[in-house]
This record gives sequence, C-alpha cells and structure tokens, in this order.
Amino acid sequence: LAQHAAECLLELEPHNAAVFVLLSNIFSVARRWDDKAKVRKMMKDRGVRKEAGCSCIEVNDKVHAFIVGDMSHPQTMEIHSELKRLLGHMVKAGYVPDTR
Repeated sequence: LAQHAAECLLELEPHNAAVFVLLSNIFSVARRWDDKAKVRKMMKDRGVRKEAGCSCIEVNDKVHAFIVGDMSHPQTMEIHSELKRLLGHMVKAGYVPDTR
C-alpha cells in the first residue's frame, strides 16, 4: 500500500526528492535492496537531489543550525563527544538503534 501511494505521488510530483526518499526508505525497511537502488538511480537520472538533513537548537537565545556533514561549528568536537557519551548511556539503558 505504501509503495503504491509513493508511486502515485511520483506521478503527481516527479521532481520532489521527498517522494523518492520515502519510496527508497520503504524498500529499505522491506530489505528490497535492488528496488532501493533503482529508486536512487531514477533520482540520479532525473537530476533530483535530496537536501541535506538539518537540525536546530536554541541555547541562551541563540539558534544553532547543524547540517549533515557540516563541521564548521566552533564546538563541533565537544558536541560530538557529548553525543557519543549520551549514546553510551542510551545503549546501557537498552536502546538498540535501527540501522536498516
């Protein structure tokens, strides 16, 4: 059903990267790696590019934006160190990341 819905969306919005990513993720969860690869190839062939993920946080009335792969924040090393420490606590508490 999800695949059918995503394919219908592709017909309506053939250059919307979010639809391609959704369909690709559907195939990943179903472990349909060949279909996922076809979707990614279709994106490349059509010149559709996915925007990098971005997260924001406000600290002391200042907004900090973090974009995937960007290491330009002056406290990047400290931030990554703290995230690693927090992940360690989460794993000890039983968290298991879904890496599919």
